[in-house]
Amino acid sequence: MKIFDLFALSARNLARRKGRTALTVIGVAVGTCLIIVMISFGLAMNQANEEMLASWGDLTQIEVYGGGSGYAVSIGGTTVGGSSDERAVLNDDMIQSFRQMDHVVTATPFYQGYSLNGTITTGSSGRYSASVGNVVGVYSDAMEAMGFTLASGSWLADGSYGRDVIPVLVCEQTGYNFEDTRKSYRSQNRYRYYGQTDAMGNLLPPFVDVLKDDMTLTLSNGDTENPKEQSWKLKVVGSINPDTSKGWWTQSSFIMRIEDMKMLMEEYKDLAGSDSGVSSTNTYDTVYVKVDDMENVEDVDKAIQDLGFSTYSMTQQRDAMQQQVAQLMMILGCLAAFSLLVAALNIINTMTMAIYERTREIGVMKVLGCALGKIRTMFLIESGFIGLIGGIVGVLVSLAVSFVLNNLSMILSLFGSGGDLSGVLSSLGGYYMGGGSAVSVVPPWLVLLALTFATVIGLVAGILPANRAVKISALEAIRHE
Repeated sequence: MKIFDLFALSARNLARRKGRTALTVIGVAVGTCLIIVMISFGLAMNQANEEMLASWGDLTQIEVYGGGSGYAVSIGGTTVGGSSDERAVLNDDMIQSFRQMDHVVTATPFYQGYSLNGTITTGSSGRYSASVGNVVGVYSDAMEAMGFTLASGSWLADGSYGRDVIPVLVCEQTGYNFEDTRKSYRSQNRYRYYGQTDAMGNLLPPFVDVLKDDMTLTLSNGDTENPKEQSWKLKVVGSINPDTSKGWWTQSSFIMRIEDMKMLMEEYKDLAGSDSGVSSTNTYDTVYVKVDDMENVEDVDKAIQDLGFSTYSMTQQRDAMQQQVAQLMMILGCLAAFSLLVAALNIINTMTMAIYERTREIGVMKVLGCALGKIRTMFLIESGFIGLIGGIVGVLVSLAVSFVLNNLSMILSLFGSGGDLSGVLSSLGGYYMGGGSAVSVVPPWLVLLALTFATVIGLVAGILPANRAVKISALEAIRHE
């Protein structure tokens, strides 16, 4: 008997007992549907968490903070951090060692101008003024590799742009840092805020067009009796698109090369003297490290922590969220698997009854010389068919359930029902943002996994009845009524 004959015979045997087969298939379908739906909730929660974390910060970026483990380290054949009794510090050598680590795309310090005393002015007689605290310094060669994009112009380049000229990049809202110094501090007209509108609802532009207006950065020692100042012209070479996932400063800062930032720090020290309050320009408080892939962030993060530095990355929160989701998925999966176990018992019962009813048929097959393996295969095919058909039905039902859950608000609105369902839907799968995030996610691999699992369950459930069938005596089977 050929394998195709076995498949045809098994199909006919199942068709002869449509009612019993249908009930058994329904049991498998319910179990399969529950497994897919439950797992889809967990996948939706993971997807929602990924979207939420991505909106909070770059998942491939690590922030490294100053400190040190108290010992020297060797990376790529270079010893950094000083002798064994010195603290490892965030300096240029350490940043270069970060760049040499596996899976690291680039690294850059982040230097802020909060400790500087000065202003950035433009307009007639310096009418419009902004604080120097809005200035940040980074490695110019790291901007593009970090994932920033240009809105206009070009990136900062090495070399001189002219005497007492500092090249800078600006951001979308940089112009709103300026205030009108000719207005009173109490006057609302002194300031312009991003998103501010006039009485007609029209957006108010900033006082300054940072891409066109000439701007001057002036540092001052702050001494009214013996004032000292030094000024530089700012040359805007380009503007970047805001990316809050990489930092708030990408919205409204002046971005300059780290060497220019250090120069300003040193010049301010000369102006203000020992009481300047400026920290060392040889070390940094914060360094950004860009990793090539989200899956490698944890390894790079640990490698940096092993050097003694404290770090922060969105993957730390991601791992905690994934653990919670995994625990929930395990609980839901176990509940769904229990229903599939019940379906497996129904398959065993169905096949056992089929063997009892077809005992005489089995005896005839043995007398005619049918191999025992063929008889066993026939019953295994029947039980596998039940599992496969039940799996297909369960998949179709689960896809329908997933579609309804993901579009429940729209479906109810079509039937004239309204109401906010976000609370109910969020309890089913992650967080629900007006349809922005799916409540149920059913990827193709889950469909294939469910079909395979249901078929395997059917085959495993058919082993015991099939073995019982081949053990029946041929003579007793023929005499069976």
